[in-house]
Amino acid sequence: LREALKFLASEGLIELVAARGAVVRKFTTKDVRDMLDVLAVLESFAGRLACRVASDADIAEVRRLHDRMVERFATRDRLEYFKLNQSIHAAFLRLSGNATLAASHAAIQSRLKRIRYIGNQEPQKWQDAMNEHDRMIRHLEARDGEALAFVLTQHMERTWDRVQDTLE
Repeated sequence: LREALKFLASEGLIELVAARGAVVRKFTTKDVRDMLDVLAVLESFAGRLACRVASDADIAEVRRLHDRMVERFATRDRLEYFKLNQSIHAAFLRLSGNATLAASHAAIQSRLKRIRYIGNQEPQKWQDAMNEHDRMIRHLEARDGEALAFVLTQHMERTWDRVQDTLE
């Protein structure tokens, strides 16, 4: 149990407080904005690298994830859509071929899962996110690293727009 608590503390999900034990960390709106800003930088860099070094088979696998996500969107299966969404974002990092970059991204991403999930509660916000993902996959398939980096950065900015009201 102690090891599990230490791990959660190292992930930034709990704080170990003397004489109180473990306390779940509550992120401020600034914490969330800061993490999304960092994710934007990490994902845009990963997108550039992925376009340069990913194999055609790797890109085809991301396309399959995307197509499955589109199906989940069409049936309004938000949970499965979200899981596939997270897999796609992780795939960009994996395709970058940079393990340090992927590990840094995973550490921040794990802190934001719940917050990012709530970002698609409203139908128009969810549709907007889906449109951004359509652009991402097109740029990845075209191996246009600059365009993909731009869309990934925009996506994180708009993620902030989608979640900020629920945080305040």
